[in-house]
Order: sequence, then structure tokens, then C-alpha cells
Amino acid sequence: MVLKFSIIIPVYNRPQEIEELLFSLTKQTYSKTFEVIVVEDGSETISKEIVDNYSDKLDLKYFLKQNSGAGTSRNFGMQKASGNYFIIFDSDCLIPPQYLVEVDNALTRNYSDAYGGADAAHDSFTVIQKAINYSMTSFLTTGGIRGSKKAVDKFQPRSFNLGISKKAFEVTQGFSKMKIGEDIDLTYRLWENNFETQFIENAFVYHKRRSTFKQFFKQTFAFGKGRPFLNKKYPDTAKITYWFPTLFVLSFFISILFLLIDVKLFALLFVFYFLILLLDSLQKSKNILVAITSIVTTLIQFFGYGFGFLKGMFLKN
Repeated sequence: MVLKFSIIIPVYNRPQEIEELLFSLTKQTYSKTFEVIVVEDGSETISKEIVDNYSDKLDLKYFLKQNSGAGTSRNFGMQKASGNYFIIFDSDCLIPPQYLVEVDNALTRNYSDAYGGADAAHDSFTVIQKAINYSMTSFLTTGGIRGSKKAVDKFQPRSFNLGISKKAFEVTQGFSKMKIGEDIDLTYRLWENNFETQFIENAFVYHKRRSTFKQFFKQTFAFGKGRPFLNKKYPDTAKITYWFPTLFVLSFFISILFLLIDVKLFALLFVFYFLILLLDSLQKSKNILVAITSIVTTLIQFFGYGFGFLKGMFLKN
């Protein structure tokens, strides 16, 4: 099968980010042609002028539509695409030069109708963004399911770095109208229709993620809140591990209570865990400030997801 890639990018009020993403796509070492489709999702600050600046460097299509959310904007872009394999990026990503080559090679060796890749921290990212990237991808925080092939069993692609064939899109109708977890929902429907997914380790992107602690908490809270609804919709996919962040939060508070009555064992276990996090993040980032901040972002991640999960359970019931 000869692959023709169509890259789909929804954007909402982020012209500066789309400029950086498009610039990174001009640096691709991929020798075959590919198209880029930018879908402006009802932005107040539109990106058309910036997109037009790249019309002579990329095969570009630009569409402005009413606001409907990222999922339906991705579907809109795939409906307008001329390729037979769609690649979806978030607008806050930077794409390494070898990305399309890695995807083409992987799909040629082992074709699947959908794939996902990891994300990494670019040198230009802030300390908080690098720390968030560590918290979201480390084996010590998430089991490494978003950053290591060894930790992946049956991979669930995420929408910031996802590929799907035209055939699979037509069968599944793409993303649902869910605001949170729509990419996981798509994965489950792909599996229900006997489409294979795979993790392409070398097809990583630089994902900027959130730039403040408050934004990161809101994001992880939303992730946690959405999970019980996915569990209800797809009960066979529910796992005990989804409770771990909530149990972490409860254990953290219990350790503080024990510390107040001079029982230090549980608090020491948390200190030991945070020390391991510090050393692991330092080894990976080579930056002590990033390593220290990684402890903060890990706490925010667990607390955000844990409380969000509890709220989702309450609302679901």
C-alpha cells in the first residue's frame, strides 16, 4: 500500500503556536509529498495570515469554521483531506525532522490502521513544561505508558500525536463529541471494529503541554473526571490502576495525619519516593531546577487526576 499522508491540525486562538508547528514541518526530511490541513475552530484570533506565509513551503489547506471543539474539527479536516492516511497533531507541538520518515518506515514494516507516538521536551521549553513532560511520561509516575515501548501492551493513541487510515476513519466516523477522552473513545471503537493500533517509538513530537501549575491541574482534573465515563461506556476496559492516583492522594493525607502523632514511617516512604523521582528526573533532564519542579508537577498530576476521578465517579453514579 502506497501511503499518502494528510496532516490535520485543529487550532483555537493559538496563531503563534501554529506558526512554530508549520515551521517545524518545513524541516521534514521525508522525500514524498504530504499535505497539511489547518482547521480554525471558530477562533477569535485567527491564524490565516500566518498559514498563508507557508503556502509556498507546504501543500497547505486552511479552513475556518464555527467553534465545535477539537474532536469534530479533526473530523472536519479528515473529511477535506486527499490522503489515505491521516496524521493528527495538536497545535502546541513541534515535529522533529525525521518524524514522517519514521512513520513511513514503521507502517511499511508493520502496517496498522492506527498508531500513536510519544512526546518529549524540547530544549526551548520552560522548566515547568519540561517537568510536566517528565511527570506525564516517566515510569515512576504513569508506568511509562506514554513514553516507552517496553511499557506498552495494547497502545491507546493520544490525539496530540495520532495516525489513522482513511478506511478506519470512514468505519468509525472518527472522534465522538466527547470533550475529554475522545481519543481513548476512538481507540476503543477502532478495536471494536477489528482495527489494530501500534506504538511507534521513534515517531515522537515535542509537546509543549501547559505552561502553569494551575493549567496543568485543570488538565489532569479533566482527565480524571472523564475516566469513569469511559469505564461506564466500555466496562471491559476498566482497570484497578485508574484508582491509583486517588489512593495516592488519600495515602498522602494519611501520612500527614500519622506524622502529627509522631508516626514517621509513612511520611518517610513518600520522602523516599520523591527522592527517587528527583534523581531520575535529574538524570534525564540534567537540570536540577527541572528535577525539583518534577516533584511539584507529579503531586499536581496525582492530586488533579485523583480528585477529578472521584468527581467523575460521583457524577457518573
